[in-house]
Parts: sequence; C-alpha cells; structure tokens
Amino acid sequence: MLNRTNSTQSKTSQLELVDIELLVPDNHLLRLIDKHVDFSFIREKVRPFYSESKGRPSLDPVVLFKMMLVGYLYGIRSERQLEQEITLNAAYRWFLGLSFSDSVPDHSTISWNRNSRFKGTTVFQEIFDEVVHLAIHHHMVAGRLLISDSTHIQANANKNAYTMQVVKDQPNEYLVELEKAVNEDREAHGKNPLPPAGENKDKKLKKSTTDPECGFMNRKGKPEGFFFLDHRTVDHKFNIITDVFVTPGNVNDATVYLERLKSQIERFGFAKTLESVALDSGYFTAHICKKTLDMNLFPVIAERKASSKEGKFSKSQFTYDTEHDVYICPAGKTLTYGTTNRQGYKEYRSDSDECKECPFLEQCTSSANKQRIIQRHIWETHKEKVVQNRQSKIGNDIYQLRCQTIERSFADAKTLHGLRYCRFRGKEKTQEQALMTAVAQNLKKIARHLAKQSQQGNSVFFTNFINLVQIFSSWNRQVRLHKTTFSTV
Repeated sequence: MLNRTNSTQSKTSQLELVDIELLVPDNHLLRLIDKHVDFSFIREKVRPFYSESKGRPSLDPVVLFKMMLVGYLYGIRSERQLEQEITLNAAYRWFLGLSFSDSVPDHSTISWNRNSRFKGTTVFQEIFDEVVHLAIHHHMVAGRLLISDSTHIQANANKNAYTMQVVKDQPNEYLVELEKAVNEDREAHGKNPLPPAGENKDKKLKKSTTDPECGFMNRKGKPEGFFFLDHRTVDHKFNIITDVFVTPGNVNDATVYLERLKSQIERFGFAKTLESVALDSGYFTAHICKKTLDMNLFPVIAERKASSKEGKFSKSQFTYDTEHDVYICPAGKTLTYGTTNRQGYKEYRSDSDECKECPFLEQCTSSANKQRIIQRHIWETHKEKVVQNRQSKIGNDIYQLRCQTIERSFADAKTLHGLRYCRFRGKEKTQEQALMTAVAQNLKKIARHLAKQSQQGNSVFFTNFINLVQIFSSWNRQVRLHKTTFSTV
C-alpha cells in the first residue's frame, strides 16, 4: 500500500536522545584509526610553540591535527568546507570528541596556526617521522628495499603570469667530487689537470609572479607549466611512505636523491637493514650508480638508452677492452684514449687514416675528418654494474614492484587525497600538504593492518578455545566410560 509522509508535520522541533557512539560503524576508518593510534605524542611535539602561562586556553592541538587529518583523509581541500563537513558528519564529530551540541572549531584556527604558530618549524616533518616510527614498531617497515620516484603537483599559479629571470646553477658536492676524479684520471694518463671551473653559466628561466617558489616544468611526456615535485620513497613491505620532499618543478630527480636517502638511513636506522633501492631511468646517472654501490647496496635502476643517429653504429656495438683501455670497433680497429673532459667523460678516438679505407665508414661516422669518437664516463664501470643488476632475475623482480608500490602510492594520493593540485602557495606550505597527505596514507595502512591483525588474533583465540573445549569434552567422555566399565567389573 502506498504510504506518504505528512509533509506538513514539522520535524525540526522534535527532541530526540541520540548516542553518537552508535552512529559510527565498527569498521569505519576513523574508528579504526582512533582505536589503534595514540595521538598524544602531538602535544609533546608542539609544546615548545605554546606559552605555559600567557594567553587564553588554546584549542587542543590533538583536535587541531585531527581536523586537518580528516581533511586529508577524505580529500576536503577547503578548510572552510572542512568546518562545514565536520558540523554535519557524525563520524567526524565522534573522531574529534565533539558532541552534537559542541561548536566546531573555526576554520581560521587552522590557517592561523599554519601561518603563525607553526611557520618555519619542522613540526609536520616530526609528526610524519613519528607515524613512520609507529609503522616500524608494528613491523610494517622492513627497511630492506626502498623505492623512490617523483610526481608533479600543479602549482596554485597562473601559467601566463611570469617573468624571465637569469639564474646561476648552484655548485654542489657532486661537481667537487667529479672535478677531483677528472684530474686524477688525467694525471694517470699523463695529462695536466684542468684549471678550476669558472662561474656557472647563466640560465634564463620562467618565474611565476603568482607563486615565485614553484618551477616551470618542461619535460618530455609531462605537462608543461608551473609545478612542484613531490620526491617520495616507500618501503616495499606494506608500501609505507618513508620520505617526502618537495622541490620546484624544474629540479631534476637525481639532484636530491642521495641526500634524501642518507636522511632516511639516519632518521630510521636503515643502515643495518637496507639492501637495495629501485629507481626509474631518471635516476640513472654515474654519480648515483657509484654512490649506491659504494654504500654496499644493490641498486636497480632502469637504463637510460643513449641516442644514436639512424643508420649509424651505436656505442653498444663497440667493445671496450678493459686491459688495454681501448675500444674495438665493428671492423676490428682500436679507438685509443684522447683526453678526459670536465664533464667526466674520457674520449676515445679512431685513426682517421684507417677510417678512410674502412668499408663501414658511412655506417660509423659522418664527421669531416673521418674520425669516430666514443665517450666513456670515469664511473662507467659503476653504471655497467647497475645495468647488470637490472637485467638479472632478482633485479627484474625488484623493478616490477615499482608499479605495485610507488606508482600506486602516487595514484592513491592524487585520486583520493587531493595531491594533484597545490592547496596553498609556496614551497613550505606545499611541503606541509605533501607530508600530511603521506601521514593520512600511512595511518590508513597502519589502522587497517592492526585491525586485521586483531581480528585474526580473535579468530585464532576462538578456534583454540573451541579445540580446548572439544578436547576437554572428549577426555571427560573417556573418563566417564572408564568409570562405568570399572564399576561393571
């Protein structure tokens, strides 16, 4: 029978007794997080930023952090909208410890703390590290295989609002080490060392007037515009994120990798456990190959194929003779050492007189002096070792984990947690967004894993209890049978 609610009857004036505890399902994500994660450590992390005796009583920093966490867990980009969602959502109120009659903290409280109290501090990094330590405590981080990559985050900037600025490349530790190695190699070949490098060349770059700290990204296969890069590392065991570092979009992946790897080893004690790292071809540089091998790791890095002119012999078709330090061309002729340039490449040159008579000349070189030059980096042996690692059975298995770990982590962050776009402007605030997104992802994994473990533990306990009951019942029947038999006799 068709029924119709009396629309004229007002429901707004009715009073009801409601237990907010009953409105949140047992398997709700926030209930799992609240059960398995103790957030009291946040108060100790932020205590130095609060006065002990002055001012009005502040909003509990745990409630403040939980509000932000709700926004990142459920992809709520606006803090004003976050306040509205918490007002209407019973689960959010329960998670924050608010009853229906309690007012929700104003959205401006979050903004003020970010822009004033926590500005220039490392509090979000410390909270992220504490969550990783929690995962380590629950054996969710093995620390044996770390997988790294970067993804672009679209900056909150107008792509048409920019100026052209001249900047200089900043010197780094790699260039100092390379210059030393180059001069040692030149001296070993009887050549004079190169003079100290002059000032770095000026470069013209687009600088956004909306967000000057982002970078203009122009990479093959990537969107063009103003972006930040999230350089991220995950542990292979449970895909826990162990490091997050934001740079402008025009910074090369390889530039910051070694520094971030060392940082993780120091912060989380991976020195005794770390065995291997997995990276894509963007990290395939001689310096990274050398440094990771020097750290006694098993680096698995996708090889970056050297480009060659169509119809010409590629470098791979020339054989390097380690004993005599020469290259052998497809025609069996030798290319001897010529010099070592400032970029760290040793040049091997053919004999132009022999090349003039070679039947493969047209396939080998088109230079006017009929000479072929092959370059070999001074750390080329390290690159060759990494290539062997990648082509091995175990190396291939390790590299296949990338799509299940780091790529899935980025996809989850962008699809569910709003990391596709910058919520704020500036590198520091984007770093906060990337860290909080990673915290949300890690807490999800930790809470669900511990909940599953708890269920399995209860199931095992129940099974063992039933087995004990059955054993006891069987023993009791045997005792009664024995007594009956004895009495009959």
